Amino acid sequence: MAFRIEDIELGDDTGPLAELVACWRASVEATHTFLTPDDIERIAAYVPDAIASVAHLAVCRDENGQVVGFIGVDGTMIEMLFIHPSLRGCGLGSLLLDHAVSEHGATLVDVNEQNEQAVGFYGHYGFEVFDRSETDGMGDPFPILHMRLCPTSHGSA
Repeated sequence: MAFRIEDIELGDDTGPLAELVACWRASVEATHTFLTPDDIERIAAYVPDAIASVAHLAVCRDENGQVVGFIGVDGTMIEMLFIHPSLRGCGLGSLLLDHAVSEHGATLVDVNEQNEQAVGFYGHYGFEVFDRSETDGMGDPFPILHMRLCPTSHGSA
């Protein structure tokens, strides 16, 4: 299966935003097992604005043009990275991360400590934990690991 990465701007077209939110939901429901359905619904209310406001947004599309993953970067911070669960483990996360690092200078990411798969993914790519917060950005009791890309990792220039 062929995939392509492209930077996009949402503008006034809500079609792509709906696709991104659907991808977010599918990904979170499959990977964020520490969240309750109520937690997911509460967070979902903020997702469209979070996606629309990120400085750089790149999507991964399959051969049919469907969004199967996306990454958002603001400055050097990776604000979001989500892959449709049916395609996890196929290298799409690494493709999007390569793009964010090479095209947008991404070197930082905050990861839910309870999302062990994401912590492992970023660690394997070359990120290391440099700090920890007891709560997430909304003040909820979901500890956050603050990670940065090691200069000698495969993902850095």
